[in-house]
Amino acid sequence: MTAQSGDLIASQIGATLPYLRRYARALTGSQSSGDKYALASLEAILSGESDYDSRLSPKVALFRVFHAIWSSSGAPAGEDEDGTSLAAKAQKHLRRLTPNTREALLLHTIEEFSAADTGIIMGVSKSEASELISIAYDEMSRATSGQIMIIEDEAIISMDLEAIVSGMGHSVTGIARTEARALELAAETQADLILSDIQLADNSSGIDAVNNILAKHGDRPVIFITAYPERLLTGEGPEPAFLISKPYTEEQVRSAVSQAMFFSSTETLKV
Repeated sequence: MTAQSGDLIASQIGATLPYLRRYARALTGSQSSGDKYALASLEAILSGESDYDSRLSPKVALFRVFHAIWSSSGAPAGEDEDGTSLAAKAQKHLRRLTPNTREALLLHTIEEFSAADTGIIMGVSKSEASELISIAYDEMSRATSGQIMIIEDEAIISMDLEAIVSGMGHSVTGIARTEARALELAAETQADLILSDIQLADNSSGIDAVNNILAKHGDRPVIFITAYPERLLTGEGPEPAFLISKPYTEEQVRSAVSQAMFFSSTETLKV
């Protein structure tokens, strides 16, 4: 790789790296584990040790390198030493899923790759990728259900989110438009998962609301929703493991909720 081509690749990677970190975190369930894989992918590309295919789009090429590393490591699912924590139990469940289905689902829904590009990234055919996505939907829709709190100030969006998660078999504990109302809801009913916007109606912070809830009532999975995901994936501090971009699709919400319900050790933003 020449210096000029290396600079071009570095520039291309820089624009797509935040999305790789998002994907890696959703895949592993934590910021630290996801970022390690993302960093390993970056180092392999810049050192010339990876099969970075410049004929592909930069995002597809980057994710393809990531998957080569992820697959070669055995696509590990971590487990606590005692195996009794909720996170350890979640990972045990993940290991029972059909291999590669979770990766295919995340690539297709959260990162919005086509079935064809998903196949290129994973090293399978378009039809195989489509089948993996279908299997994932079926398996994860039956995996778990629980109670979900929605923190969202836009009425239409909150109603849409409520309809989506209710259709998945979950119960909604309530909808909060402000940080104060979110704290009230948390005190009234324990939610298994929190689905939260970043900026709320009275200019209060969904991030602050979530962190206060977790501090007072204990850890649980969290999904943040934002129109500017790249602002939250800078690598400069603790960041969310689960993140949906606005405008979102129903598939993205369903996938993120199913994924997040597997992990109870979600790391959230602290600002």
